[in-house]
Amino acid sequence: MKDTAEIRPGEELNAENLQFFLRQNLGVKTDEIKILQFPAGSSNLTYLVKISAEEYVLRRPPFGNTVVSAHDMKREFDVLSKLSTVYQPAPKPLIFCGDETVIGSEFYLMERRTGLIIRGAAPKILENSPELQRKVCASFIGNLAELHALDYEKIGLGRLGKPEGYARRQVEGWTKRYFNAKTDEHPELETAIEWLDRNVPPKNDGAALIHNDYKFDNVMLNPENMSEIVAVLDWEMTTVGEPLMDLGSSLAYWMSKESGEHLLNMPFNPRVLMENIARDELVEMYENASGRNVSDILFYYVYGTFKLAVIAQQIYARFVKGYTRDKRFAAFNHFVEALGLIAATSIERGKI
Repeated sequence: MKDTAEIRPGEELNAENLQFFLRQNLGVKTDEIKILQFPAGSSNLTYLVKISAEEYVLRRPPFGNTVVSAHDMKREFDVLSKLSTVYQPAPKPLIFCGDETVIGSEFYLMERRTGLIIRGAAPKILENSPELQRKVCASFIGNLAELHALDYEKIGLGRLGKPEGYARRQVEGWTKRYFNAKTDEHPELETAIEWLDRNVPPKNDGAALIHNDYKFDNVMLNPENMSEIVAVLDWEMTTVGEPLMDLGSSLAYWMSKESGEHLLNMPFNPRVLMENIARDELVEMYENASGRNVSDILFYYVYGTFKLAVIAQQIYARFVKGYTRDKRFAAFNHFVEALGLIAATSIERGKI
């Protein structure tokens, strides 16, 4: 399946300006430039820039962006500049542009990695092999634990975040974002917000560099060996914080059979993996790979589900206000409602 498409209406780039910028700053000597879009993302916009035989990836904020801190291209560029030197799955960034007159926003260009990104339906070899399914999941979780084990101070990312009080700030920050973007009533989600506020763990299990949106949709695999991770993408929310907040966000994307067909068919993770490997098995894999205490995992899972609902709400609000015409987002209010129910149900049952 092709991973690029023609650019969606309203999300075009100024090709002439971009071409001039690349000539001046990247030494591009040809007039032959083609721009396509990676259509699967739902936050920052990502484009394929083809210059003769060379291919690059361009990242820019979404149109109608109102949360500047969540789409800081310079911050993302700086993180990858340091991280890519010590963490192989992080793509290498090449050039940053803060001049918004070039394409209408700041942006950066990075190397293109090629591999397999699984969205929903999986290759037959994975569908038919329980052994491979477990290996792929172990690799997925092990890679997250590897990220959390990096010495972020040593690679120059010590000032990226403030780990002290991180969980409390995140609950309060995402709560504020939700109410700022609110369009409909979602009582179950607001019940989860109140529970989170009352149940922030009194202490954390150390600080780590965290991705904050780690799911299969953001992981590129080697098609010849699906237990090998070629790249991890979308580093826009990376910070220094609590590693279990990162794991909780990943678990939020991991739907179970009782979530229903709509959520199981969302393209975040391969459905066959979600149907055959439970969330608590992923937690056990992480515990074994990282050696961390996971006793408060219910809080982190509910937090991740709540955060995912807020992200969906922000995207839906942009659609309602006409900042994006991407039809995928027209029903995201139902997604917010479903996630609120999942969070409230987990709280009631006392388990993930």
